[in-house]
Amino acid sequence: MSKLDLEWLALFDEIYKSGKVSSAAKIRGLTQSSASSMLNKLREHFRDDLFTRTPLGMQPTPFAELIAPNLRQAVELLASAETLGAGFDPAKAERTFRLSMTDISEIVLLPRLLAHLHVVAPLISVMTEVISEQSSINLANGGLDFAVGFAPQFQAGFYQQTLFVQDIVCLAARDHPRIGDSLTREQYEAEGHAVVMTPNTGHGIIEKSVRDLGLTRKIKVRPSTFLSLGHIVAKTDLLSLVPRLLGETLTEQAPLKMLTAPFPLPTYEVKQYWHSRFHAEPGSQWFRQSMHLLFGSSAR
Repeated sequence: MSKLDLEWLALFDEIYKSGKVSSAAKIRGLTQSSASSMLNKLREHFRDDLFTRTPLGMQPTPFAELIAPNLRQAVELLASAETLGAGFDPAKAERTFRLSMTDISEIVLLPRLLAHLHVVAPLISVMTEVISEQSSINLANGGLDFAVGFAPQFQAGFYQQTLFVQDIVCLAARDHPRIGDSLTREQYEAEGHAVVMTPNTGHGIIEKSVRDLGLTRKIKVRPSTFLSLGHIVAKTDLLSLVPRLLGETLTEQAPLKMLTAPFPLPTYEVKQYWHSRFHAEPGSQWFRQSMHLLFGSSAR
């Protein structure tokens, strides 16, 4: 029986989490052929197929399900020991941080984060996924490193740190034929509206407030994400309520203007979340500090 290699175990863990050899190879910085060769060595070592190809991806065998928790723990302990012994040097570290974010955070925060990493940590990369009901599970099992945004589902059982507080503004085309530099409630209710409904985000707070205020709106379009909202509002007479940072970003990209809403709207906290298992890990600590440096209230 051949001796186990830490890289083999790490690859096993990535395949187990992603269900794809190609994705696992990319995360580990391996070629597809190298990853396949390592998987074959693992199969020989354990005398089990470990993963079988299905329409849903590489699914673990019952034996793989049995050993997965122990192998993950071994990978984490060894990686932690190595990191603690050598410290974390962002300038030399080769690592992928996996983030769960809202689409607003991807638009507003991710470009600035990547520009920072390019300067101080050029070998570090980032993978993102949209915040969902699965995100808390992925944070707990190590499939994600952090979640960023407004995410009440992470309040219990996770560390959290407030980055900044968001307020809400109204977005309109810069040359809107009826709306100038200010907005009344009557004007707001008379115009058509673009409303993005995204679950598990802070935008639900806005919609609840609109209902509680008894506002009348003529909703003309419901985009699935905020990615197209700026272009929609810029090319129509529609209005849209958005978080201020998103409004600032969109007005830089399209002929738009931000207006103060003519009625009270709540604010909400944008936070970063992480699991207690990784609280003391030096790489995780460095990344959290970088996020707070970039986006904490004192940085704005």
